[in-house]
Amino acid sequence: MKELTLTMPYEEDWQTKEAFKTLRTNLLFCGSDIRVVGVTSCTENEGKSTVSMGLCTNLAQIGKRVILVDCDLRKSVLASRYQIDGEIIGLSHYLSGQAETRDVVYRTNIPGMDMILAGIVPPNPTELLGNPHFAQLVAELRQKYDYVILDTPPLGKVVDSAVIATVADGMALVVSANMVSRKFVERVIAQLERADAKVLGVIVNKVSRKASRYGYGYGYGYGYGYGYGTESGEHLSQDS
Repeated sequence: MKELTLTMPYEEDWQTKEAFKTLRTNLLFCGSDIRVVGVTSCTENEGKSTVSMGLCTNLAQIGKRVILVDCDLRKSVLASRYQIDGEIIGLSHYLSGQAETRDVVYRTNIPGMDMILAGIVPPNPTELLGNPHFAQLVAELRQKYDYVILDTPPLGKVVDSAVIATVADGMALVVSANMVSRKFVERVIAQLERADAKVLGVIVNKVSRKASRYGYGYGYGYGYGYGYGTESGEHLSQDS
């Protein structure tokens, strides 16, 4: 298996580490049948890729075999953010029949964690993700790993995540505080439900430490127990 080295762009503080541990614990309590998890958002820059990476590393820390699959074939940020250099054979190569599974899975410098990067930008990402090869890949990874985390494009921008949701056991929605309206979030949740996706919960990201009752920048909840703000951009907070 080929290897790559991930360079973390920043050092997590204690509050962020605790938030990811909470997220990990809540995922574990979703049940043993929830092992392929898609992570999406309403729009760009809400932090879904950061959440996907943090979830993977935290699962690996407790001895789980985990793989992060970069399914954002249109505008991936993972390779540049984690300073991955050199030519990468990725998901787009596999889905277009140019590579086998063994060619696209990379072992990382994080023990227990592997990755599949997006690869080159294809002209037809939705069609590639919807073809049987993607479902076959996920089924194969399910046999080899405890958890498969799918970093997917923002569903409020493109339909790709709804296509991906059909092969996932559940979807988590990352919502950035003060960035999107409640109606926008409700539309995205409705899109997931129309795709028969199981919505595991909402991850509220970039919450002000002063405003948050948690004291850190991430929140997590099952179901829809969150206020998403208003059209005027009210603060996003958790409702009990």
